[in-house]
Amino acid sequence: MLRGIRTAFRLLGIARTLARHDAVAPRRDRGIAPGVAWAASRLSRRSVPGRPGQKLAAALTELGPTFIKLGQFLSTRADLLGEQVAADLAELQDRLPPFSSVEARATIAAELDREIDDLFVRFDDEPVSAASIAQVHAAAVRLSDDEDGAGAVRGVAVKVLRPGVEQAMGRDIELFLSLAELAESTQPRLRRFKPVQAMRVFEETVRLEMDLRMEAAAASELADNFADEPYYRVPAVDWARSSRRVLTMEWSSGIPIDDRDGLLAAGHDLERVLTDAAAVFFKQVFRDGFFHGDQHPGNMFVREDGAIGVVDFGIMGRLSDKTRRYLADMLLATLARDYRRLAQVHADAGYLAPGQDVDIFAQALRSVCEPIVGRALEEISFARLLGQLLNLTETFSMPVQPQLLLLQKNMLMAEGISRRLVPGLNIWVLARPLIEDWMRETRGPEARLREGAEATARVLERLPRGLENLDRVLESLTEGTEPRPDGVRSPAGRDRAAAWHTRALWAGLAALGLLLLLD
Repeated sequence: MLRGIRTAFRLLGIARTLARHDAVAPRRDRGIAPGVAWAASRLSRRSVPGRPGQKLAAALTELGPTFIKLGQFLSTRADLLGEQVAADLAELQDRLPPFSSVEARATIAAELDREIDDLFVRFDDEPVSAASIAQVHAAAVRLSDDEDGAGAVRGVAVKVLRPGVEQAMGRDIELFLSLAELAESTQPRLRRFKPVQAMRVFEETVRLEMDLRMEAAAASELADNFADEPYYRVPAVDWARSSRRVLTMEWSSGIPIDDRDGLLAAGHDLERVLTDAAAVFFKQVFRDGFFHGDQHPGNMFVREDGAIGVVDFGIMGRLSDKTRRYLADMLLATLARDYRRLAQVHADAGYLAPGQDVDIFAQALRSVCEPIVGRALEEISFARLLGQLLNLTETFSMPVQPQLLLLQKNMLMAEGISRRLVPGLNIWVLARPLIEDWMRETRGPEARLREGAEATARVLERLPRGLENLDRVLESLTEGTEPRPDGVRSPAGRDRAAAWHTRALWAGLAALGLLLLLD
């Protein structure tokens, strides 16, 4: 009873905030949280200037940390909110007033079980940034004798979780899940968006962000992936000064990657910066299948030595080998203008709902892709093309692919940075050789032969067990008995089994050979 009353008051407060910012339109137009949207529309008495997405972003900022994170999460859902609203939410600034340095120091001391003065030779009480989940302080540590010599000091960044943020976000996410369940049960047209599953993904994302050990692990993995790439630097994790609620990393800074004037004044070659950025993006996505999920200019900069630096590893994306292969096949089919093949690849990937006509889907793909055929590569926005392809999900009742939505968001960000730095140059022009090499390695004849060999090896690895099971069945049929699970056979049974083993082995190898020849 009390929980229901608290929820009702919380919903009323949300509705009042939405109404104050005139931020009802995106929810009302899309049928999202209809009850909240209806209440907000009744409370609204004025019109606020700005686009619907901008007004929604302002309302979410006022509602607090969880809603800011929700807005960032929804910025990947152009299929749900529309492209313009999603783009406006992507600009949502995750900034909040800082909490006191007294609380920050207390958290660090409690988490690391040591006094601040024992951990750092300097700790700045004024944070350099404050966001919804944590804030960052500049500090310095003394290095041991075997690193850079006795007395050497290194700058570090210390990230500290906000006090009480776990409990606050837990309460809000519980509310979001309740609203998602309500939407899914009462709004049939929203079910294909899987709102409950989406909120579960959001819950998991936020939970991982609030465990700074996971962020440290992500940074460490990304650093290992680029250990041999001097043009991309991931700050080192100070594991001895890190825990669940505190993360200490090497201090890293530079000029924001979209600051064209600043980069030119510092003597950086903008085309070189873009070439490196293209290599970073495609190696993360296609080579490693592990990419920084929030690569905006606030998190990426150009260091003094010209390398691209990156911070904030709370949101990371992963693409399985299977997904990357499907992406390659989709790209090949698109470049070949083979829309029937492109539709079939979607179907094989499980992206096309059962019962949907592949030929009709191919026609829809043609309508999206043909307008770009023949245009110069630098004029094409592949991120918007991917967005249009994803928008076909509504027409064809296709399940949403969260990993591809996050990928599209990062592609849009990369294109925006590219056009700000060198307006006449598309980042994909620079990345084309990397794409072609990767496609040749993953989907060319040699790659397919390698895949065939690996598949054959897997079959051969399972063959002895399969033959053993077949042997037991055949023995039982011959003797008129049930198969023996313990594998015990009579001498006659062993002779018959040996003969069947030989025949089955040759038959299996012949079948495998035939399959390889026909592939």
